[in-house]
Amino acid sequence: MNDVLEELAKQAELKGVKFVKCPAEDLPEVSLRYSVSAVPTFLLLRGGSLLDRVDGANAAELTKKINLQVSKGSNTTSAKPAAEDLTTRLHRLINSAPVMLFMKGTSTEPRCGFSKSMVSLLDSHGALYKTFDILSNEEVRQGLKTYSKWPTYPQLYINGELIGGLDIVKEMNESGELQELLPKKETLEMRLKSLINQSDCVVFMKGSREAPQCGFSKQLMAILAETDIKFVTFDILTDEEVRQGLKTFSNWPTYPQVYVKGELIGGLDIIKELKESGELLSTLKGQS
Repeated sequence: MNDVLEELAKQAELKGVKFVKCPAEDLPEVSLRYSVSAVPTFLLLRGGSLLDRVDGANAAELTKKINLQVSKGSNTTSAKPAAEDLTTRLHRLINSAPVMLFMKGTSTEPRCGFSKSMVSLLDSHGALYKTFDILSNEEVRQGLKTYSKWPTYPQLYINGELIGGLDIVKEMNESGELQELLPKKETLEMRLKSLINQSDCVVFMKGSREAPQCGFSKQLMAILAETDIKFVTFDILTDEEVRQGLKTFSNWPTYPQVYVKGELIGGLDIIKELKESGELLSTLKGQS
């Protein structure tokens, strides 16, 4: 989809369209505002208002919707969303992730010693958390002090409740309380195991069931369609971590890959062999 965006940006009729990439995981406020629950998600905006969206890697649909909005012309107007009051915004930010850290800088580039120590402490537990850089927004920086009745930073929130600053978090760490409260990051291995077990039959492929993005994937979809077996697909083009990680995890270097009840069956050649031998249906049902 990066290539698709680059090509669209080159089209003369779309010169008035700005294409911007936003890292969803790093900007929970944006993801929450537009209900982004998976990537890639494409938002079509004008004047701050959401006109349309495309969820998933669907190049044809994205191109169609962009051209549709452009064709409506620059005279199309839409009401701007009502201004959000500070209290509502702070409440939304605090609850934008199970664990939210308001700090100076970011988790990769802390801008003060206290923030750096807090990040190191959370990372030492492999914690899953989001951060908000209070140096990037003076209104949030000052307003949160009053909202939480806590005058200093960093501030750590868990499930919408203020835990405290660095000193309190250190005390909780020493007592063992902190580790029990913090959700842990999902390792790649854990994620892959979860993905291959999400259904009795899972296919990792290029593209989707409706729109395969390579000849091997297209052939596999045609074969599986003949079996009436229920299966789910995962588009490896949308997630480079899964695409590369699964090759090592399964010790199988190519795609597509078919899994039945969490076990690798193989790729297109294996599926063809099973079909020719009459074993495909029983294999996909997990009976062999």
